[in-house]
Amino acid sequence: MAPKIQSGFSFLEGPVWVAEGGYLLMSDMAAGSGPYNVQPSTIRRFTPPATFDTFIANAGSNGLALSADAQQIIAATHDQRNLSAYRLSDRTRSTVSANYQGRAFNSPNDVAVRSDGVTYFTDPNFQRGNRSDQMNGRTSVFRVSNGQVSLVDDRLRQPNGIALSPDGTALYVGAYSENKIYKYAVQPDGSTGARSVFVSYLGGPDGVTIDCAGNVYWASGSDALVHVYSPAGTQLGTIRAGTSGTTNVAFGGPDRQTLYITSGPRNDSGLYSVRLNIPGYPY
Repeated sequence: MAPKIQSGFSFLEGPVWVAEGGYLLMSDMAAGSGPYNVQPSTIRRFTPPATFDTFIANAGSNGLALSADAQQIIAATHDQRNLSAYRLSDRTRSTVSANYQGRAFNSPNDVAVRSDGVTYFTDPNFQRGNRSDQMNGRTSVFRVSNGQVSLVDDRLRQPNGIALSPDGTALYVGAYSENKIYKYAVQPDGSTGARSVFVSYLGGPDGVTIDCAGNVYWASGSDALVHVYSPAGTQLGTIRAGTSGTTNVAFGGPDRQTLYITSGPRNDSGLYSVRLNIPGYPY
């Protein structure tokens, strides 16, 4: 059982550890509002042991990842239906990818960055609100390399969490509405090959992280657990945080052996942590 650090947030998602500053960033998404019913989102900062503050207001973000040079946060941003970057030094925003072949994404959800900067993100429609569907009913996974957006897969039903293996040769994607986790072979240039089923059932696979041994930690919304799998797909165990709505996970702390977990019901979402005997992979 992972102890709670603090709760009372709207809906925490996308935790990412910033080693240079010694803090954790998270998206906190409020209920949809306005004519298009879009969810406002704030990036909050947790500085151990117990300090919380607002890092970026009106960030429009869900999943977060650190850029390859560790100078920016790459954010799946549903407010502008794109992939954005926030520079850590001055918190200025720029666009990583605006659209695919001129069509707006649904609502980018989660993101993974390879050590050379090749970026992958999921695009379900959870935060699209009342805005037009320009993807013709498809929910997809995309790749961004040298500014060019490529389609990885548009056959998944509500792709959600996404992560890379430590050596960058495998891409994991959770299909939330299929209760499956898929694994893709990744080529040196970042392109993806064959898709296989990594885990055939998980109760609503949400966010994910990886440790240095390549074990996969997947948050499950329906049972509030974090399911831990070996690189071969064998379940190694589970970690509980709260009683409902576990959304995402990230390793952090000076030695990266603290697993941070976002979990809890809407309007009482919380941050939990547990010490593990293996460090996470710095992504």
